[in-house]
Amino acid sequence: MTCRDKAGPVCSLTFVTLLLVLNPEVLLLGTGVQLQDNGYDGLLVAINPQVTEDQNLISNIKEMITEASFYLFNATKRRVFFRNIKILIPATWKANNYSKVKQESYEKANVIVTDWYGTHGDDPYTLQYRGCGKEGKYIHFTPNFLLNDNLTAGYGSRGRVFVHEWAHLRWGVFDEYNNDKPLYINGRNEIKVTRCSSDIAGVFVCEKGLCPQENCFISKLFKEGCTFIYNSTQKATASIMFMQSLSSVVEFCNASTHNQEAPNLQNQMCSLRSVWDVITDSADFNHSFPMNGTELPPLPTFFLVQAGDKVVCLVLDVSSKMVEADRLLRLQQAAEFYLMQIVEIHTFVGIASFNSKGEIRAQLHQINSDDDRKLLVSYLPATVSTEAETSICSGLKKGFEVVEKLNGKAYLTSQSCISGGLKFFVPDNPNSNSLIDAFSRISSGTGDVFQQRIQLESMGENVKSHHQLKNAVTVDNSVGNDTVFLVTWQTSDPPEIVLFDPNGRKYYTSDFITNLAFRTARLWIPGTAKPGHWTYMLNNTHHSLQALKVTVTSRASSSAVSPATVEAFVERDSTHFPNPVMIYANVRKGFYPILNATVTATIEPETGDPVKLKLFDDGAGADVIKNDGIYSRYFFSFAVNGSYSLKVHVSHSPSISTLAHSIPGSHAMYVPGYIANGNIQMNAPRKLLGRSEEEQKWGFSRISSGGSFSVLGVPTGPHPDVFPPCKIIDLEAVKVEEEVTLSWTAPGEDFDQGRATSYEIRMSKSLQNIQDDFNNAILVNTSKLNPQQTGTREIFTFSPKLFTNGPEHQPAGEIQESHRIYVAIRAMDRNSLKSAVSNIAQASLFIHPNSAPILARNHLILKGVLTAMGLIGIICLIIVATHCTLNKKKRVDKKEWNKISMNKCRVPSLLDM
Repeated sequence: MTCRDKAGPVCSLTFVTLLLVLNPEVLLLGTGVQLQDNGYDGLLVAINPQVTEDQNLISNIKEMITEASFYLFNATKRRVFFRNIKILIPATWKANNYSKVKQESYEKANVIVTDWYGTHGDDPYTLQYRGCGKEGKYIHFTPNFLLNDNLTAGYGSRGRVFVHEWAHLRWGVFDEYNNDKPLYINGRNEIKVTRCSSDIAGVFVCEKGLCPQENCFISKLFKEGCTFIYNSTQKATASIMFMQSLSSVVEFCNASTHNQEAPNLQNQMCSLRSVWDVITDSADFNHSFPMNGTELPPLPTFFLVQAGDKVVCLVLDVSSKMVEADRLLRLQQAAEFYLMQIVEIHTFVGIASFNSKGEIRAQLHQINSDDDRKLLVSYLPATVSTEAETSICSGLKKGFEVVEKLNGKAYLTSQSCISGGLKFFVPDNPNSNSLIDAFSRISSGTGDVFQQRIQLESMGENVKSHHQLKNAVTVDNSVGNDTVFLVTWQTSDPPEIVLFDPNGRKYYTSDFITNLAFRTARLWIPGTAKPGHWTYMLNNTHHSLQALKVTVTSRASSSAVSPATVEAFVERDSTHFPNPVMIYANVRKGFYPILNATVTATIEPETGDPVKLKLFDDGAGADVIKNDGIYSRYFFSFAVNGSYSLKVHVSHSPSISTLAHSIPGSHAMYVPGYIANGNIQMNAPRKLLGRSEEEQKWGFSRISSGGSFSVLGVPTGPHPDVFPPCKIIDLEAVKVEEEVTLSWTAPGEDFDQGRATSYEIRMSKSLQNIQDDFNNAILVNTSKLNPQQTGTREIFTFSPKLFTNGPEHQPAGEIQESHRIYVAIRAMDRNSLKSAVSNIAQASLFIHPNSAPILARNHLILKGVLTAMGLIGIICLIIVATHCTLNKKKRVDKKEWNKISMNKCRVPSLLDM
């Protein structure tokens, strides 16, 4: 938002309500990490308030990033290093001459330090929710990883691990190992270990020690008790995204060292491109050059900042335009809700207002009790002025004047952009609860989920006279403390309220605290609210239709169990038609992803009806990684130009296994051990990310505002079809006998909605051919393949022999004897709009004539055994028949004859052999 005086008529609440969360010292710098003169500035490391105070943690963070800076500088060929780093110290730690925070907060940190909330595991990891080459959300370290030096044996030095995770976060590359697929069959039909580069050497280790490779396989299965251990001394210099712990590894894999056959996430997500190829395509490398000379970069500079008392000033519009569409009433209700329920204890709060000029309504008051909250509510504007003109700048200046009384000079500029603040849009829709939802999203940003309010319900409807709004909200076991039911309405008299708790106890209107001026009624549940379904009924006793709304918030029931949370956000806050907006909802319990939730986004335009959109965590379309707890979807149903508000509702039915058993995504590799001088040196067993199974008897419900975004360039009238099917990102290929079976998730007619019309599948013996010239690769016949509804798993089988017998151009330098094919796919809609080419899948085809791999040998042995059994059986039957013919006339006791024939002539079984 830029500051403009004498703003024109306000058509909606886009600029009507301004909530400024201010500290008076504001740096005139943008947020986020910036690269200037080869150095990264603005990296923010934040320690969670739940972490026990330990000064060693701070010094170890400094040592880690200092080591990482030099390691990164060399790995990027003298391109980048870390210059300025801020470490955010929790307010719960004792003051120690730390600087005061400016715009820093835990929620905006690039690196977070926090426990797993009672679960085991110290894997450093990076949350990546977008595709190849896109920035991630944050890097996570546990305090134990940063303090326990014994862990460096398995992970490597902390500085090396930091560079591994930084590459995930900054450049959007992925891991080159795969714990789920440690082995694969290469193009020569040989069993190989998943690694990058292939030059990293090691040996197989069985239960009794070193063993030959063939002892570790039974048919196509890896024998239990076997593992592959790498040599501690290597010649290979790559790759950091595979095993950063090796002392020889100082580089990222490039085109010459990258293992394109390995079944890892880097190959899947980046279409077999090397890590270095992706990094060099980044904006960092496009706008910087290697440093000249041989000198090392300067040591990083660290700034320790600590959050103090938070300062908030509400700046509210009271111009005559606020009379329209009940704007003032909705503003009063939302502001009262914020002051009474959302703003944290010990916060300093002031209030200012504006029309054509600004006015201070309340100087800063610190909230220490409910009486302080009520006092601030009394300063909220009760009426609008007669002036229609609005001077937002005048209001902002008064707001800064309020906060300056506490801490000195503040600077007025584009605050939302500078401080990384939240932006919300509220449409002029009387039954919309968007303004209250927006205020509910604004928290202190400390990262302490046990102290934050969690929104369980947000419901609003236009209810006819003598009709009712009825619904139920679930209070689950992880919440229940400080639970508040808020009811708002439009007319002078409150509706008739009836609320049932899970045991059937009734609460009536008389049990609620009512503010008739603001038309709100509030019920606070003492202690911990009973878990289960709370049913509410609001009867409209007024003689005309009115909007009735319900909001329910609560806090965690215990500091030992993290509550389920949802964070809604968009990839960017503006777009231009026809580019879609990608909507995300991060649904978690602590750091564990919550699976199989029902996640629905509600998008409200400035004019027109809201659009509901279901989000998915299926690893297809806008969703990058399956079952990572981030539910995603493309949104492109743009009705008009302008602003759109976003709200996400999450619900989950009662279930025992709602959580993922691990943290999906990008982790630093833990090495089980090494071979040193021919001896096995095993590290301590890696702690698994365990969790206890807890029955979720009631399920749960959550609400989160995702702020707003704007859209430009939307054509008037009916839209032309400009939306192609989305890119397929999960294509897989498996060879079954003489055929190859492909599988993928079906895209839509328009991005990830509807049904595509056809598929185009092409294959090649050459990776370069299919990467660089998909249109001229070999076309696979798909005439019998009919696309299914979006989100459906597609399966298609074909015989590659029909397509690979003929000659195909093979680029110079490619291995001629490779028996591997590369396959890619794209979808088309009814207007022949084509999706982007999918990720490239690969499959091994034929047995190399000069090799006798274990899998083939086992197959031949089994085939020989079965053939021998068949021949023995036939011979035995012939002997029986001959014997019976020769002795046909002899008198033999029938019982004895049966005994002989059964004992001597039965067909041998596998057990006999």
